[in-house]
Amino acid sequence: MTITDLSRRGALMGLGVAAATLAAPAMSARPDRTSGPQKPPRLRQGDVLGLVAPAGFIGDRFGLEEIEEAVRAMGLEPRAAPHMLDREGYLAGSDKNRASDLMAMFADDGVRAIMAVRGGWGSARILPWLDFGAIARTPKLFAGFSDNTALHLAFAARTGVPGIHGPNASASWPPAAWESFRALAFDGATPTYAVPGHVGPYLGRRGERVRTFRGGKARGRLIGGNLTVLAALVGTPYLPDFDGAILFLEDTNEAEYRIDRMLTQLALSGILAKVAGVVFGQCTGCSNPDGGYSNFTIYEVLDRQFSALGVPAFQGAAIGHIAGQVSVPVGVMAEIDADAGTIAILEPAVS
Repeated sequence: MTITDLSRRGALMGLGVAAATLAAPAMSARPDRTSGPQKPPRLRQGDVLGLVAPAGFIGDRFGLEEIEEAVRAMGLEPRAAPHMLDREGYLAGSDKNRASDLMAMFADDGVRAIMAVRGGWGSARILPWLDFGAIARTPKLFAGFSDNTALHLAFAARTGVPGIHGPNASASWPPAAWESFRALAFDGATPTYAVPGHVGPYLGRRGERVRTFRGGKARGRLIGGNLTVLAALVGTPYLPDFDGAILFLEDTNEAEYRIDRMLTQLALSGILAKVAGVVFGQCTGCSNPDGGYSNFTIYEVLDRQFSALGVPAFQGAAIGHIAGQVSVPVGVMAEIDADAGTIAILEPAVS
């Protein structure tokens, strides 16, 4: 996910301000774990789906109407957050208001689950304003991806409540994307995802294929999301424990050297040394605009980073910034087969 240098500097400054004002809202920093983390309830036809904008704005009320139409097509009733149409620069309103919108959805007994309308940048800015104790006590399914990785990781770290890394509400929702989300959120399914097989009349296979960096099978809690967002949370209290986890990653519009830089950060921070396995989904548009053969290819970058870890690792899953992306649960047990390029979900994400 590309963020300009100016935006990166502004983001760091904003996080510093938020951290300095952490004492301002009357919200607990740690969840109540006396009864252990619970799974959120599954969705049913007719349920209310809360819509929030934790990061970027959606533009205008007509864009919101299109999103609400898609939600109704799912058989759900949309309920937009109070500040949904706010705008503050590239953000959907102030940090405090975006956080209060999310907390209001968790507090609303009429809302069954919550979905982000889009990504962009800004989800990490609201983390100090969230009441993770209240979220843990009223678990609800949260869905979204890209910048919403910050929320998935923070929820995994502070509440243990599973979520769904899948399309944001503003997505086009082609059949493959919708069926994948429906299976997890409505049916409580435990699917096995496989890298799509070769189709078409051509003999040569390009694009979609399994790239195995190190073979083998591994089991662990499935944790991850957008690489840029995850790397930006290193050193904060909002990352979960990656010990024995299956790390899944994706990104978009990042040059090869930036992917290398962020993976190096995960390695130097000790995260990569802890994981039981790695799945890198799609890296859409991840190439240096200058082109040429002076750079490593994205696959060389991934190969150099993952093959030396000594754990199963592969690339090619339909996770990331693509229209037909699959939804994957965050925080549940899974098993990967790096030779076959599969991810088997071992437990439902919902109750």
